[in-house]
Amino acid sequence: MKQDISEADIAGAERLLGLAYTERERAQMLDNLDGQREAAIARRALTFDNSTPMAARFDPRLPGFAMPFGADTLTFSTITDPLPENSEDIAFAPLTHLSHWVRSGQISSLDLTNLYLDRIISLNPKLECFATVTADLARAEASAMDSLLSARVWLGPLHGIPYGLKDLFDTKDITTGWGAEPFEDRIPDSDAAVTTKLRAAGAVLIGKTSVGALAYNDLWYGGWTRNPWNRNEGSSGSSAGSASATAAGLCGFSIGTETLGSITSPSQRCGTTGLRPTFGRVSRAGAMALCWSLDKVGPICRGVEDTAMVLAAINGGDINDRGSIAAPFQFDATTSIDGMTLGYLPQAFEEGATDIDHAALAAAHDLGITVKEVALEDLPYGSLMISVYAEAAAAFEALTLDDIDDSLRWQDDGAWPNTFRKARFISAVDLVQTDRLRYRVMQAVGEMMGSVDALIGPFSTGPMLVASNFTGHPCLHIRAGFDELASRTAASLGSGKLTTGEAMGEKTFTVPQGISLWGQLFDEGPLLSLGMALEQKLGVADKRPTLPI
Repeated sequence: MKQDISEADIAGAERLLGLAYTERERAQMLDNLDGQREAAIARRALTFDNSTPMAARFDPRLPGFAMPFGADTLTFSTITDPLPENSEDIAFAPLTHLSHWVRSGQISSLDLTNLYLDRIISLNPKLECFATVTADLARAEASAMDSLLSARVWLGPLHGIPYGLKDLFDTKDITTGWGAEPFEDRIPDSDAAVTTKLRAAGAVLIGKTSVGALAYNDLWYGGWTRNPWNRNEGSSGSSAGSASATAAGLCGFSIGTETLGSITSPSQRCGTTGLRPTFGRVSRAGAMALCWSLDKVGPICRGVEDTAMVLAAINGGDINDRGSIAAPFQFDATTSIDGMTLGYLPQAFEEGATDIDHAALAAAHDLGITVKEVALEDLPYGSLMISVYAEAAAAFEALTLDDIDDSLRWQDDGAWPNTFRKARFISAVDLVQTDRLRYRVMQAVGEMMGSVDALIGPFSTGPMLVASNFTGHPCLHIRAGFDELASRTAASLGSGKLTTGEAMGEKTFTVPQGISLWGQLFDEGPLLSLGMALEQKLGVADKRPTLPI
């Protein structure tokens, strides 16, 4: 059936674009817009599975980029500390120590798994950080890992370590509900690539951690994931459960994803160490897609070296992910940072920056390396958000067109349902031009990073949260200190930009705050070495939340 376009439709387009057409121009469009509209309607009749990617493929490498060469090489710290007698000390121990204790037989994988399961039984009802607890599977996998060790077979640093997997990675025959009501009964028939890699590395799947519905925030179909340091506020998201569970000592490590802050934001709020690797380094095959040109997979841990152990296990190219890029991962925990140059953007440490941010920069100066101001071209970085709105709305178009979006719990102005609806007003021309802006941003960030080894800055002030997610540069977020803050609201896209939460109420709580480090594309090793040195200098990694058991 022909869909007529009226003069009112043309007038609405004029207002949206800020244009004024002549009567002749309006008449021209009215005479031949129907075909364009009917083509779009015909396309909408064809639905796509979430796993169907875009034909266009993002590549973070600019002309002249040289990939780090050589085979994967990994050197971790030598741990000699004995197993603590206190179970809480074991639960909160860094992965480096857990790995040593399991390998040396000081604790079995099964005993470690049961320790974490007991904590989950006690604390998950209060934190709502696990969507599914795979207790029977975890015990079976742990027993298998113990049997391998008895036979002198060691699969690597993650052997026998229980972990939490963000509930947007497929796990065969185990609910993977993406945090959203329309998918809460979804049970995949195969495993995601990351799931398979971690099993091969000997890690024990203890459960699926909660994800803010469709990878946004900390509200999901089963509840509201809390910050262990202040249970009156959410853990932030969308890797909400992964950060909350790791911070609360409910697993050895966890896996998160980031499109625009979903590893770093909950790490900022929960005090965990989050590594967002270079775009393309870790396969997303079998993971829910939100934005094909932006989604990234990385570890959430309790220490910097821990993230290296996990990244080593999940790194690797994959033909089943169109965005995948094969790259070596080289890390040596004993490497000196002497001679490194660390940059910072002065404007990022101005309005909005905290005393903790400034103290972290001062600590970086005390590392004995070169710390210098750098500049970044003045571009409309916030305009890149148009791509997020469009890709996310496309990934879940059926929810909008079939009017299923009302079933989602979160319905505020900044929530997905309204964001998806608003995205229908983004013009194709604006979307293409936004992608061209992205290339300019890649050039600008590339030029800035060309003068330093890494960059330091606050999580959310300055342009780097947005800019680096669109350029694909890796980001390490570490705990930097503690502050007295009121409970905070959730992040929001309601204002047309990303806001990371506002204070609510007057009562304050002692909560962690972090600092971000950005590194070179596909060269996370030096970034992690720098992170380890700064982590030690700051000296706040060992503090843990007070939780009722």
